[in-house]
Amino acid sequence: MDEGNQTGVSEFQLLGISDIPEQQQVLFWMFLSMYLVTVVGNVLIILAIGSDSHLHSPMYFFLANLSFTDLFFVTNTIPKMLVNLQSQSKAISYAGCLTQLYFLVSLVTLDNLILATMAYDRYVAICRPLHYVTAMSPGICILLLIFCWVLSALYGLTLTLLMTRVTFCASRKIHYIFCEMYVLLRLACSNTQTIHIVFITTGIFIFLTPFGFMIMSYIRIVRAILRIPSASSKYKAFSTCASHLAVVSLFYGTLCMVYLQPLQTYSMKDSVATVMYAVVTPMMNPFIYSLRNKDMHGALGRLLSGKAFQRLT
Repeated sequence: MDEGNQTGVSEFQLLGISDIPEQQQVLFWMFLSMYLVTVVGNVLIILAIGSDSHLHSPMYFFLANLSFTDLFFVTNTIPKMLVNLQSQSKAISYAGCLTQLYFLVSLVTLDNLILATMAYDRYVAICRPLHYVTAMSPGICILLLIFCWVLSALYGLTLTLLMTRVTFCASRKIHYIFCEMYVLLRLACSNTQTIHIVFITTGIFIFLTPFGFMIMSYIRIVRAILRIPSASSKYKAFSTCASHLAVVSLFYGTLCMVYLQPLQTYSMKDSVATVMYAVVTPMMNPFIYSLRNKDMHGALGRLLSGKAFQRLT
């Protein structure tokens, strides 16, 4: 095998967004602040839902899992990026890079599937309210979540195993904040057309199918809401879906900016969109879901005052 073959790869260089020391300090404090806000926000959501019996429903069950996924997602990428911003060495091992890639793909996929499951929950609650108790029973919710986790893990494993077959060139400098599929493919010396086709076709199935399902669900939800005679009931029904729609729009909007383009056009300008879906979206989700949700306001208030923990003990 030649010198550039992946069996000879010991590490990559994660150069990040900027190599200017002054900018690196600004980026360090900015990303550290965003990471801490993301961790605190998502942990509070998980604790509030777990400690308040009023929130023990399918919608909040999936929301807690979404928060856990976002928490895991940012922890997979940001700590290493913060270390690199403060260190002279920007190295990440070959195994570490593929591990980061595996969790990145798996957790983005899991986010996507949980959002689709939450859309299904809202569809059943609004369009099939008489069947809600049976259609979204605890057993079915757990099965849906297991399906999301298993499919995400298998998809991440499949793409990561495909990347182990890639031959890399002598230059292994990654001008990016973490190991990402498109960035690694740009460093390849071998023919990556097959991997790229697999990536696109499976991505269409894994991401666009749930997205299409969500669109169809919300078309039916809107039709059902418009038939409600009471204005206050309409507002209440719309408000239960508004937060989810905002998160879906932010998630898919930033994801499409990065991945719905040819590999050859992928460049550093896409790092802004990557930061949006990798850092900003997980940070904003707790705020979006709790901003106009009175149940979440109450649960967070009781949690922060210590009443929820008093009931648990």
